Amino acid sequence: MGASKSDFFSEEQNEMASLFKSISHPARIAIIQYLLSVDTCICGDIVKIIPLAQPTVSQHLKELKRVGIIKGTIEGTAICYCLNIEIVKKIELYFAGISNQLNTKCC
Repeated sequence: MGASKSDFFSEEQNEMASLFKSISHPARIAIIQYLLSVDTCICGDIVKIIPLAQPTVSQHLKELKRVGIIKGTIEGTAICYCLNIEIVKKIELYFAGISNQLNTKCC
């Protein structure tokens, strides 16, 4: 069996690509922005503010949870979601590193 294309890149490069891919949909950006505006959220609340069908919103939540950008806890029959601060900080540090390098280089 041959090597996959991801084998040619570092663990960090693959992780960042997975994170960025997971937030590359406007509905997922809207979910993240909504979670920033509230402390926690029940899935039904998200469905009310995202103009998509409930199963579609659930798929977007599932993808964000798969890569760790959001965390979900079960409370009775509802799932409450919140942002995973550790992963958000990791993304922030990645872009801060890029920004720092841009400030020291000129084209």
